[in-house]
Amino acid sequence: MDPVDRTARFPVGAVVTLEALTGDVHPCLARLRTAEPVSWLPAIGGWLVTGRDPALAVLRDADSFTVDDPRFSTARVVGPSMLSTDGADHARHRAPFAGAFKHAVVMDGFEAWTAIEARRLLAGHLAVGRCDLRPALAAPLAVGVIARALNLEEADPDRVLGWYRAIVAGVEGVNAGREVGDGTRRAVADLRRAVDRTVRNSAGSLLAEVAEEGSLTADELFSNTAVLMFGAIETSEGMTANALAHLIGDPSQLAAVANDRSLVPDAVEESLRMEPAATLVDRYATREVDLLEARIGVGDLVTVSLAGANRDPVVFNDPDRFDVRRPNLHLQLAFVKGPHVCLGLHLARLQTIAAVDAVLDLLPGVRLDDDFEPARGLVFRKPAAVPVAWGPSEG
Repeated sequence: MDPVDRTARFPVGAVVTLEALTGDVHPCLARLRTAEPVSWLPAIGGWLVTGRDPALAVLRDADSFTVDDPRFSTARVVGPSMLSTDGADHARHRAPFAGAFKHAVVMDGFEAWTAIEARRLLAGHLAVGRCDLRPALAAPLAVGVIARALNLEEADPDRVLGWYRAIVAGVEGVNAGREVGDGTRRAVADLRRAVDRTVRNSAGSLLAEVAEEGSLTADELFSNTAVLMFGAIETSEGMTANALAHLIGDPSQLAAVANDRSLVPDAVEESLRMEPAATLVDRYATREVDLLEARIGVGDLVTVSLAGANRDPVVFNDPDRFDVRRPNLHLQLAFVKGPHVCLGLHLARLQTIAAVDAVLDLLPGVRLDDDFEPARGLVFRKPAAVPVAWGPSEG
């Protein structure tokens, strides 16, 4: 179908702007989901999928909708990895890391440590009575967890955060049509040296064990380490910041969770449904496919809106309401489905639960400041800040 014909065929998508997808996106996604659940958007140069059923169809069908495409930006920054390959090659990249992220392994190695670390991070703020929970808790907890998981030699959290920021800048630049910058290249080289040192000197570490297993080259070991680090920091920080904002910003739900702490995991899951930290995932069509009313051509960009799918009213009743007792929370798609389901989902859930527990334990009467602004972002969505106060209300 000619792009002009596509624009005429999908008039709702034709007028969607990047700003509409970046700011308060949910009304825009609701219009698309109602009228054109698979729509052609000139703003992104591709198809946007907002209905849950077609989203699942795309995510589960790696033969028809692949990540293995030269346009995939992360591969251009760090090289091919489990994030940018499909089929047998994807399995080869992913399998050596999978055991370290199984639920039982994560709980055994991280549950106690993460709970202690979340409380330690908050401890320095207790006397002040207010703080921004994103830089005080969400970000350093995410960095600390992945630094511990990878056991990178001579890599303190500040250094890991520097690598992460430079890689993010490089990926965003590629997405905007720019070449990889010198700052990103230096960070990638520095991270590569740390990975190589860890493999040489840290017997028993995850990276040394993957290297010894032998199915990945040194370059592939590095690229997978980079995407694990990138994903763990970006999405886990956003996941924790979003969960804290949703819960603290809803006094009735906060009270319910504070009175029944068994609801904490459900509060985290409902926040994932309401605002996935990674809201868009890209695929590329390998063949002509009919998806609902859309005829998708070979090579077309097909972007799945996890945020759109997670508020599909066919599946989730009153989908714009934050409800920690929602009965079908397990149907949310924030961690994706299919072969690219998030490898670190157990670790991500664990640290966000630890953060919520620490806030409930240590910050009595916690409340959002009046100047809180909701999450923004085209691909990765989180609030710029989560400013809170606690103790007796000043009012």
